[in-house]
Amino acid sequence: MENYHALRNLSSDKTFGKGDVLVLFGELFQKGYANGLVDEAERRGMKIIRATVGRREKDGSLRPLTAEEAALQPQPFINIPLEAGFDYETGASGKTIVETLKDVKLSDWDSFQIPESEWAPAREAGHKRFISQTRKYLQELEKHIPAGANVLFAHLMAGGIPRAKILMPLMNRSLKGTGDRFLESKKFWDSSIGKLSSASFNEVTADTFDHLVTETKSLREKIKAGGKQVSYIAYGYHGTEVLVNGKYEWQTYTPYLQGWAKVRLENHSKRLSQEGITTVVYNCPEILTNSSSIFQGVEIPLYPLLAAIAKEGAGKPHVKSFIENSMKLLKPGSKIEDITNISDEFINLPLIKKHSSLENWPQHNSQDQLEKMLMTSEKLQDLHVDPKNLISFPLSEVVFESCGQVMIADAAKPEAAVSWINHDVISKTFANSQN
Repeated sequence: MENYHALRNLSSDKTFGKGDVLVLFGELFQKGYANGLVDEAERRGMKIIRATVGRREKDGSLRPLTAEEAALQPQPFINIPLEAGFDYETGASGKTIVETLKDVKLSDWDSFQIPESEWAPAREAGHKRFISQTRKYLQELEKHIPAGANVLFAHLMAGGIPRAKILMPLMNRSLKGTGDRFLESKKFWDSSIGKLSSASFNEVTADTFDHLVTETKSLREKIKAGGKQVSYIAYGYHGTEVLVNGKYEWQTYTPYLQGWAKVRLENHSKRLSQEGITTVVYNCPEILTNSSSIFQGVEIPLYPLLAAIAKEGAGKPHVKSFIENSMKLLKPGSKIEDITNISDEFINLPLIKKHSSLENWPQHNSQDQLEKMLMTSEKLQDLHVDPKNLISFPLSEVVFESCGQVMIADAAKPEAAVSWINHDVISKTFANSQN
């Protein structure tokens, strides 16, 4: 598989450690991937510099955190809004993109036209605002970086769906719609509103990484001139290998509409790496986060991780304890096989494999594929004592904690500009985490 590089083992590299700096470019929210990165940085004794994307007022204006909000942030914290995107910027008509979309009805969304000529000025304004804010942020950032420190920049920007009411029902129908409520994701993405959304995803998810690397050139050169390391890492998603029928196989969630922006992010990293800059996009496994709850079915590939942990950590007391505690979330008498049989059957279905091609990623949905995924998700939920307390939650924590360890260990001397973190290295890292 061309351009596919998987990290198979946790690196022993200790470049980033006590006295070094982890810069969070973007805001750290609860129960997300970057929390594992922060935990590992803290274990290594690194200084962590936090940031914010800011907040929008009712009138649409962007502001920094209030004194009360900022006081809740661990220090050092740079209170300069780094929000990306352009949905609150003014288009050619003189209205913001959100205002333009405000009155679109669900009955005529597909005939509604918002051409690029309308939103291009807003995109340019959003780009200029982001660059200006980034430069102000970097002036403050440099004050917090001690002399002689290695620096790891972590790009936390993701998403970008325009904040207009019409988008949520369209997303819901593309991601969770069944019967006459089903919406082909291709039809949505090829529409005028879909093309706008795609451009917004590109700006937020992908291009902010390129801007970060570009705008930190002088700082990077200054640090490197002192003989120290500067690395840039970002979070991708491009499917992941999971344990299926006893072996690790690649699969993916469909439809992943952000996928095209994630490919753009990967391409930024590849180009920058060829220019001699240390950049990596890590394609991480699916987890359940505050922002991924809309993607019902994304949690299905998490369930095989339980069997992978049991396989890679056989005989380890903390692994045994984790599995026992996880099984308590299932109805009495349940076994790991009850979970893996359902997930294995789903992943092996020809219908699902057709929508799970690495060479063709990302792909759009089909009604039978989406309905099968949602039905499987519900079947797995039904195994639990409480459908609001799923095994996928502790498994998600294993993923982001292990990803943090793998990423920091690899980032100084990365194996590739784009790397996959699959369930094999996740399980090995967790199994060896208490050695």
